[in-house]
Amino acid sequence: MSSVIIPVDPFDLVIFGATGDLTRRKLLPALYQRDRAGQLPPDARVIGAARTEMASKAWRAEAQKALEEFVPQEDLDPEAVKRFLGRLEYVRVDAGSETGWPALAKHLEGREALVRAFYLAVGPAFFGSIAERLKAHGLVTEKARLIVEKPLGHDLASAHALNDQLRAAFPESGIYRIDHYLGKETVQNLMALRFANALFEPLWNAQYVDHVQITVAETVGLEGRGGYYDQSGAMRDMVQNHLLQLLCLTAMEPPAVFDADGVRDEKLKVLRSLAPISASNAHDVTARGQYGGRKGEKKSYLEDLGLQASNTETFVAIKAEIRNWRWAGTPFYLRTGKRLRARSSEIAVIFRHPPHMIFPHLAQGLRRNALIMRLQPDEGVTLRVTVKEPGPGGMRLREAALDMTFADALNGVRMPDAYERLVMDVIRGDQTLFMRGDEVEAAWAWIDPILAAWAGWTEPPAVYDPDGRGPEDALRLIHQDGRRWREIEP
Repeated sequence: MSSVIIPVDPFDLVIFGATGDLTRRKLLPALYQRDRAGQLPPDARVIGAARTEMASKAWRAEAQKALEEFVPQEDLDPEAVKRFLGRLEYVRVDAGSETGWPALAKHLEGREALVRAFYLAVGPAFFGSIAERLKAHGLVTEKARLIVEKPLGHDLASAHALNDQLRAAFPESGIYRIDHYLGKETVQNLMALRFANALFEPLWNAQYVDHVQITVAETVGLEGRGGYYDQSGAMRDMVQNHLLQLLCLTAMEPPAVFDADGVRDEKLKVLRSLAPISASNAHDVTARGQYGGRKGEKKSYLEDLGLQASNTETFVAIKAEIRNWRWAGTPFYLRTGKRLRARSSEIAVIFRHPPHMIFPHLAQGLRRNALIMRLQPDEGVTLRVTVKEPGPGGMRLREAALDMTFADALNGVRMPDAYERLVMDVIRGDQTLFMRGDEVEAAWAWIDPILAAWAGWTEPPAVYDPDGRGPEDALRLIHQDGRRWREIEP
């Protein structure tokens, strides 16, 4: 099997923050892979913009180092690398002042009819000012697109203000709020499994689904992000965007048409149907923690941060309820944390037991059927079912897993990185996998009261052991309902 390559129209992609980590680790490798696959037209250009004084030749040299470091060796084709580097140009632009903007305008002159995308791979403090300067210098054309990374505000008020600022320079149809989780193959396969098959959708409701678990576990700590992370915490960094987006795609109704607004309208309905969590019930349905250390082996969060005290959470667990006809009575358990025992992201749909078990003495100890969608590592889908154990001697029941790892099942087809797909979607003008402004604000409207409730707690986040499962409060959250978290496994 070979993947289908759909060429895109000629474009200019301007990357603000061209010398930054996101550009080196993700954007340049993603664009190289698309060029190597033959997706980029001959006259497509990638223009780096940053405040560092640098010639285009020097940026190409830096880009080559990034490719050698972050692209698998077997994918580094000398001719493809040479062709890709030939697309790169560099312009010195200071996002915080007027320096360099006329030079950027000169660089883009004469190509106004082409798709023009501006990727803001910079700190969120610069989003609004860059958008305003792009508008002021006449760089926002009919086919111009603005790509912004999280965090999109730090609460509802700031998100609303940022949306207003961006929409003053670009129409909503030209703003692409990127969440790389939505570019993962498994996330899109979730929609295909539900809406392109007759098997699952009739069972996708509270009558047949006991509960849903959404887990994003990390083994790493701060990794140099202490300044940012201590101001955000796991709730703002992961739950408000990644986990809520996964919840929306799992819970949403089938859109009438599979297009950008059809999908995003249904996701918005889910966010607006979430049962409120505030000071009155936050103790019962949320848990937060902070990773500790292990003497001589791993530093605690405070040691990584270099502070004596901090109430910032590195772990969050939430029991969320969706108040609509499809999901009433079926809880969605969300959890994410740093320094856990394995790197693992998954959506697990746990089905109810059969309404009448004709093998009661054989079924003791068997778990419920489950559909597990793995986002990372090893993207794929597992359906856990009950079968008869092979062999003579009567009826014996056991669990079996019907497993599909995409890399194996698709006969060696390379699994593209999420950024490859998302950047090409921007060029094509497809907003299906990007968040709309009202989605972002609806997510913050649900998150803000939880953060306010936590701010009123006198107890700090519970300390949990590194390489473990998280704090005991997270276990209580689900155990009190007679359920268990799935094990976090590599």
